[in-house]
Amino acid sequence: MPKFRKGALCVLIAAAFAGTAVAAPCNGPTGSAPAIVPDAPLTLTMALTQIRRASPEVRRAALETRASHADADQVGRRMNPSIGLEVENFSGSGALTGFSQSETTLTIEQTFQLGGKREKRESAARARAALAGAECHVILREAELEAAYLFYEIGAAQEFAELAKEAWRIADQFVETVAKRVHAGAAAPPELERARSDAAILKSAHINAQADVEIKKTELASMWGSASPQFSYIILPADSPEIIAGSDIMSHPDIRAASANEDMRRAEQDAAQSIGIPDVTFSAGFRRFEETGDTGFLLGISVPLPLFDRNQDTVRASGFRTDKARINTAATQARIQARHRAAAIRMDAAKRRLALLEGEALPAARSAYEKSVKGYVAGRFDLTTTLNARKELLNTRIAVIEARRDLNIATSEFRSLSGTPPFAGEF
Repeated sequence: MPKFRKGALCVLIAAAFAGTAVAAPCNGPTGSAPAIVPDAPLTLTMALTQIRRASPEVRRAALETRASHADADQVGRRMNPSIGLEVENFSGSGALTGFSQSETTLTIEQTFQLGGKREKRESAARARAALAGAECHVILREAELEAAYLFYEIGAAQEFAELAKEAWRIADQFVETVAKRVHAGAAAPPELERARSDAAILKSAHINAQADVEIKKTELASMWGSASPQFSYIILPADSPEIIAGSDIMSHPDIRAASANEDMRRAEQDAAQSIGIPDVTFSAGFRRFEETGDTGFLLGISVPLPLFDRNQDTVRASGFRTDKARINTAATQARIQARHRAAAIRMDAAKRRLALLEGEALPAARSAYEKSVKGYVAGRFDLTTTLNARKELLNTRIAVIEARRDLNIATSEFRSLSGTPPFAGEF
């Protein structure tokens, strides 16, 4: 595709997605509306948007979050009263034959939970729902980061395929150069066969590189539940990635999930302590004596005696789990901070490596190859020298592509850990 057409298409795609905010699916209904334009190029924003909209893992976690909120609503509901009807002293013997001596009692009972049991159980259920939401965001962030990795892997694979195609074309042209020297008697015939063999090897490398692109495209598409990629190719950013200010490591989903787990354990401990407080049940009723036709009312109250079980062992266990969650929160914070520092080191090393390769190694390798070709044509260098120079040039260009890929991946990890776009809130 010509460069001006690529540029125009990129502008149209960017315009189509501009102003379209995509909220994280963990906080509301999930959907699978496509963000991919069939047979069009794919940007990183489009890929991450599709992850948020259609990733099966994220959608499952979002539905579990909504189910946890429904569970919390259920826990918060009051206990139902009970109604009872009792008939005594009927269908017996003697004076108790039939219903003339019977007594009919109608009662209503209501248990009142003391110690704030319902409120504390509901608070624990809300905390579990909050944890489910935080875990959903962990899954979402992991899926986004994996998609970013694959995106840049595809970009590198595309560059490898283009490089292999170019190397194959250059090798074919060099075969003609070798053939002219052989026909002129300036080179031995085996050199022509060797040049043809080298060109065939590069052609096979191009085939493998193209297949690798398609495989990685399929892997990326599978992340949003598609069996095959609909996009044609990906568009890498034109410039080196820059870090956006305003990072907040403490807002990372792993840390928030650990904090939510600690809050849940505390709420469960409070709920367990409240269970040791006995509940009280009030009853009221109406009784009718068939023999005399008289009626009367009944009132009752019952309270369980906490002689043997005050839920003390559950309270003790929940205390241990609260301490465990507190340790896990501190450990998670330290782990994320260590990962953030390591990502910064990798990013800096990749940036310096790329600058060195592009600024020094690549120009030198290109110059060496061009001089070796001219020297071979002039008869000053042998074929081995020229092929070795071309191999070094290809290896250097491969190293440049790998360094650019490593820089993009390290930057993505740094941004993911920092909570900066495109891994923060809405696009």
